[in-house]
Amino acid sequence: MIDLRSDTITRPTQKMREAMFQAEVGDDVYGEDPTINKLEMLAAKMLGKEAALFVTSGTQGNQIAVLTHCRQGDEIILDEDSHIVFYEGGAISAFAGVQPRTIKTEGGFMDPLKLKEAIRANDIHFPDTSLICLENTHNRGGGVAIPPSHMAELYHVAKEHNIPIHLDGARLFNSAVALGEPLTAFTQYTTTVQVCLSKGLGAPVGSILAGSKEFIDKARKWRKRLGGGLRQAGVLGAAGIIALNEMVERLAEDHQNAKKLATGLNKHPLLSVVNHVDTNIVLIDISETGMHSSQFIDKLKSQDILAVPFGPTTVRFTTHYDLNMEQIEQAIDRILSLKF
Repeated sequence: MIDLRSDTITRPTQKMREAMFQAEVGDDVYGEDPTINKLEMLAAKMLGKEAALFVTSGTQGNQIAVLTHCRQGDEIILDEDSHIVFYEGGAISAFAGVQPRTIKTEGGFMDPLKLKEAIRANDIHFPDTSLICLENTHNRGGGVAIPPSHMAELYHVAKEHNIPIHLDGARLFNSAVALGEPLTAFTQYTTTVQVCLSKGLGAPVGSILAGSKEFIDKARKWRKRLGGGLRQAGVLGAAGIIALNEMVERLAEDHQNAKKLATGLNKHPLLSVVNHVDTNIVLIDISETGMHSSQFIDKLKSQDILAVPFGPTTVRFTTHYDLNMEQIEQAIDRILSLKF
């Protein structure tokens, strides 16, 4: 089976498994797990922040950020297609008691003028705008890599109004590799940032939330409140350290495979790639086939290919560590042979 559903399906490398087996551990709730402490220090340094916190998932990291930044009744500004709005179960309202103020963006690029217009005036009728959330790479934007120059424009709007910025950087490493920029080129324009270890970097579990020491101290309590206090978590942290030290630059292979896939699929007369393939995500429009995306997915399964629907006539393919160029070529051949 050629699994192109997501980079979350990657399995830990042999080196990760060995490191997990041998990991030195302690009780992380007491701050005594040396491997987790090492991971958090490494991540904070890479991200250019004072401190970092290991969390179980990207969603948990985003939610802890919102809970720490905001008060009940506040409002946060984000893209209407952002992961926090689209894929996190309404958690910002359920847990933090805040409401989203969404902005329609063009392929994940938030317009600084629209952002400025969305910030609430100081009026008792309005909720307080307490946070701006960005996403990079932008999942529903087709894995687009948002350059630091654009983030700087948004940051200056936020700074002008004294509003913090949280970056959902689940695939920020992909942006950094695709654009040839250090992580700090992006994170300098954020107050806090969440990055995933368990997507393209291949770790089995976990994400990192980073920010100031004061923020992370407060976030640690929210992690505990959410049931995210971990004990001998070093068995997971060991894989995360390898992910950060050894799995970042190889993301370029995923990007190359995605571009190869996009070029191949575009040769089918009824399929068209609709995103600029910056990183490891390829979106194809299947409307010319006359099929619904769910039907198309079933047709792919008959050819031992897995993908995910991304709308009624859009399908997403994601490249990752567990796929090689040969499998990409096999997928292209099988899809080009499909009859509709």
